[in-house]
Amino acid sequence: MRANTDVLNTKPYNDFADFLAKHFPYKVQKISINAGFTCPNRDGTKSVGGCTYCNNQTFSPEYCYTGKTVSEQLEEGIRFFSSKYPEMKFLAYFQAYTNTYGELSKLMDLYCEALKHPDVVGLIIGTRPDCIPDTLLRELKKMEENYFILIEYGVESTNNDTLLFVNRGHTYEDAIDTIERTVSHGLMCGIHLILGLPGESREMILSHACKISELPVTTIKLHQLQLIRNTRMARQYEENPELFHLFELDEYIDLCIDFIERLHPGFILERFVSQSPKDLLIAPDWGVKNNEFIVKINRRIAERGSYQGRLFV
Repeated sequence: MRANTDVLNTKPYNDFADFLAKHFPYKVQKISINAGFTCPNRDGTKSVGGCTYCNNQTFSPEYCYTGKTVSEQLEEGIRFFSSKYPEMKFLAYFQAYTNTYGELSKLMDLYCEALKHPDVVGLIIGTRPDCIPDTLLRELKKMEENYFILIEYGVESTNNDTLLFVNRGHTYEDAIDTIERTVSHGLMCGIHLILGLPGESREMILSHACKISELPVTTIKLHQLQLIRNTRMARQYEENPELFHLFELDEYIDLCIDFIERLHPGFILERFVSQSPKDLLIAPDWGVKNNEFIVKINRRIAERGSYQGRLFV
């Protein structure tokens, strides 16, 4: 199934802010939620220990922990943003771990709790490709009649050897099947990829762009491989540093541009980098904030005369 081509480039790439502006007549902001989920490669269903690179502290805001209810986390996050933008609305972002991994009734109770807030206009649900049955997709489609719904799948790589090495517990074929099932239910989905996982050459990384461009996804998140304290990957790096290539900033910028040149011109690019807390990050430490990275990559795109889909076939 080919990707949707309804979105056409008017900028060098399709950005997420413009995508949201087409859906909403007001500003919207994601509010991260930790709803207390785990993962099948943590609880022993498939494996233990989780993905080798994962430490969820790297992306959970201070208000976002399981000692608080979904409503409490939303209230704190909304309070922070609404003081600056009183007309803003919000998307409840179920982010930590696998947010479709549980009994259907429990899942729906949590999603509905978030949607009860009068300023919440939709859900973004982060999950794995092997944890979303058709029964849940049908329920989410019903919600989509009244709310914005985006399901975000951690694909991470299109190479099964890489997925095995990082203990993902699923294959790329699982991702293809789930993405196609999701879209067949009339739902939007996004995917997440990590650029620079151990053993992946530059050519292999760029091949991910060509492979995922065959899929009917709406959004894509990219970020650089980061070594995070208290992870198995950090220990692997200490023991076998030759397995890793940690990109310098300018090198990674050019890699991202090479990547999006091969990417389907209709995809929405939500992110290029991730920024982990200084006290958890081992490397690479570029000392650049996300907004500063965007300035740098946009400048480099202009210098190269590049744009999303330039080399798409």
